[in-house]
Amino acid sequence: MPANRTVGVTFGLSLFGLSLGAAILCSSSFSPAHAAPFMIVGIDEKVTWDDDGKTILSLPGKDQVLIVDLADPESPKIVATLPLANSVVGPPVNLDIDPTGTVALVADSVDVVKDGDTLKQVPDNKIFVIDLKANPPKLAATITGGKQPSGLSFSPSGKMALVANRGDNSVSVLAVNGTDVKITDTISFPDSVAHVVFTPDGKHALAVRFPAHKVSVLDIDGDKVTYSKIDLPTGQWPYNAVVTPNSKIALTSDNGGAGSSDGSVDTTSVIDLEANPPRIIDRVVVGDGPEGLAMSPKGDVAVAAILRGSNNKKAFYYQKNGSLSILKIDGKKVTKTGDIEVGGLPEAVVFTPDGKYLLAGNYLDQDFSILKVNGTEVTDTGKRFKVPGHPASARMGH
Repeated sequence: MPANRTVGVTFGLSLFGLSLGAAILCSSSFSPAHAAPFMIVGIDEKVTWDDDGKTILSLPGKDQVLIVDLADPESPKIVATLPLANSVVGPPVNLDIDPTGTVALVADSVDVVKDGDTLKQVPDNKIFVIDLKANPPKLAATITGGKQPSGLSFSPSGKMALVANRGDNSVSVLAVNGTDVKITDTISFPDSVAHVVFTPDGKHALAVRFPAHKVSVLDIDGDKVTYSKIDLPTGQWPYNAVVTPNSKIALTSDNGGAGSSDGSVDTTSVIDLEANPPRIIDRVVVGDGPEGLAMSPKGDVAVAAILRGSNNKKAFYYQKNGSLSILKIDGKKVTKTGDIEVGGLPEAVVFTPDGKYLLAGNYLDQDFSILKVNGTEVTDTGKRFKVPGHPASARMGH
């Protein structure tokens, strides 16, 4: 999220006129047995920016979480809308769908509260558990997690999830049994963690330490998670990470501007996970302000979403639209092959499970760019998928 670090230490409570347990069915065709891939999208209606790039806050109550049917990726359909709070503060990976497609998690990292006559952002501590088998999907439980829960991921088995808590320098370990989700452990770090992601082989996880400019390796053994004390130096301000399907390399999105653009190019760091110990083997120059990051399920291409100052009209580096940097992966060699312009302030970027399409959430334009993937060649279809608000985050089911 641009121009915002970890916010202060006061807790806030989200206030909603709507019942959080309610879900609004947007399509009578929804069926939990539907084999189509689903995308989950977080809509944040509390944060926008003025022409100087200054944050404009609104009271909570209008956020949503969308469940989107991608049976036809060029014509996505919203099949359910849940009135759940979420935030653009932090990396756009504060939600995820488990590998079986039956449960989803959404972390509500930052709330907006009244402070006298003004509004301010404060850390929240809620994690929402969504039952995707219900017709329509519904809120099954709300868990109290760490302070400012942010980037999260399910394990390959779906039996565990890890949540990065930016506000109290920790990672929460969650045991997942359907919609029965419990915090079983907390791993402490010396500084703030923005995102945590599993390797597809289930043996490790990577904790992205935003202010320390490092990625730390976690060891996974059954239901036990251990911080290995292996810390890898990324580029400046790493926000999130992805791993190739063969678990051999990982990529980080090194934002460069502490959560915003600054006019200078930034990098994607390449981590060799096969090396003992793992190490950074390359940095690939991308654009100004990489934030969202996605790995093709085929493992041959990754994409970094580039902010390009698109939320700061007065800045010398302002561009109306952000872009996607296309990264070709050949073994452990990663090469930027081009840039594709998308919409204003692209946050989340996701591949469809077959790797043939890519969707990029344009926060300011309130839509998704739809791109087609042919091998390592990515082209814009020119089609946009409108959503009812500002898409702050998105993840794809399997």
